[in-house]
Amino acid sequence: MFDIILYAPEIPPNTGNVIRLTANSGCRLHLVHPLGFDLSDAQVRRAGLDYHQMARVREYPDLATCLAAVAPPRLYAIETGGAMRYSEVRFRPGDALLFGRETTGLPAEVLASVPPGQVLGIPMRPGNRSLNLSNSVALVVYEAWRQNDFAMESP
Repeated sequence: MFDIILYAPEIPPNTGNVIRLTANSGCRLHLVHPLGFDLSDAQVRRAGLDYHQMARVREYPDLATCLAAVAPPRLYAIETGGAMRYSEVRFRPGDALLFGRETTGLPAEVLASVPPGQVLGIPMRPGNRSLNLSNSVALVVYEAWRQNDFAMESP
């Protein structure tokens, strides 16, 4: 399946929603510190419902440690203004999808480390800032999964 990496997420319900999404899609979730909340936060728990036990969630002190542990064959950064649409990529199991903070996205140095053809955008109306983080993750995960015929993987 796919690895979802949230870089320093700030809003508890977004992460809770992504936990629920990964439990239902079979993806693995990687959280890069600093987090803007504690994972035991009631808002994270409420959004994730009872899916926390079914989700595969790991935490890392920084992105370098995360990427070394995950060792994805391909890393895609999803960022407002990405040069290529997320729907134009042919995703493969094992790909990692990297999403930035809700308020600031990914830092410039992180984006600079990802090849330009692997920085993906989600189409939006001109002049709009961004989509909600958990909605963005859901769009890209379901497109990647659809491309792979919704293949099921054992947990």
